[in-house]
Amino acid sequence: MSDVLERIGSSLVQHGPHNNRVYLMKLEAGDYPGIIGRLDALATGRGYDKIFAKVPERALSGFLDNGYRLEAAIPDFFADGSAACFLGKYLDTARQDERQPVLVEEILATARRQEPMATARPLPEGFACRLAGEGDVTAMAAVYRQVFASYPFPIHDPAFIRAAMGDATLYCGVWHAGRLAALSSAEMDPASGAAEMTDFATLPEYRGQGLALYLLRQLETAMAFRGIRSLFTIARAYSFGMNITFARNGYRFGGTLPANTNIAGALESMNVWYKSLPTATGDGAA
Repeated sequence: MSDVLERIGSSLVQHGPHNNRVYLMKLEAGDYPGIIGRLDALATGRGYDKIFAKVPERALSGFLDNGYRLEAAIPDFFADGSAACFLGKYLDTARQDERQPVLVEEILATARRQEPMATARPLPEGFACRLAGEGDVTAMAAVYRQVFASYPFPIHDPAFIRAAMGDATLYCGVWHAGRLAALSSAEMDPASGAAEMTDFATLPEYRGQGLALYLLRQLETAMAFRGIRSLFTIARAYSFGMNITFARNGYRFGGTLPANTNIAGALESMNVWYKSLPTATGDGAA
């Protein structure tokens, strides 16, 4: 069962038992500070044990004063130069402790040793990359079902992907012999000039060929063309591959979110990585 998206005031919130949390995805200025109490009421009323919030820096002190802790930050995230802050409040304190601290540190150390790549290696012969469209949603959902035993959003559902395409999410895929081999997305927020680079999935038989890095580069080009200037990802903290991919592409580490997301069948911690983009001109096609 997927968690639900709804509005509290004008702010966007996801919540439900799947991730056992409330996630304040986008805070509208007019809802602050009253939304803090409404998030508490929602979490306690439904029995969730975490509240996760992404808020602008100007709201940081109000959340900290109400039991939240700062877990990650992205400087210069918004158009006015202010930071985005990722906050956690734990109704069950057992959830705030990192369950695999040695593994997280090992992965971060490996990622930080990576030298940024000036250019991504080309696709292998016989592979092709393009932006995905509505005609691809069934194949896309099938890839996500094969790669992820669980996911924080219902990307296993073609209808969800189709709706996301109509709501400022751009998908990019790599095909081989007519078969979708890998894909990813960029969830754009034009109002803030930011995009989350997410939903990376490569079928097992196509891994190790640099497809995720190639997709990331293609989406970055498309984001620059669309005037997006701030990129970030919330990547699995227990995945060497994804953390290395973002580090190699010049992203900087912003912090770790403990036991944050139900992905691949269990709650996992997530790492925040970020990058600023100069805008570009061109056709913006992948």
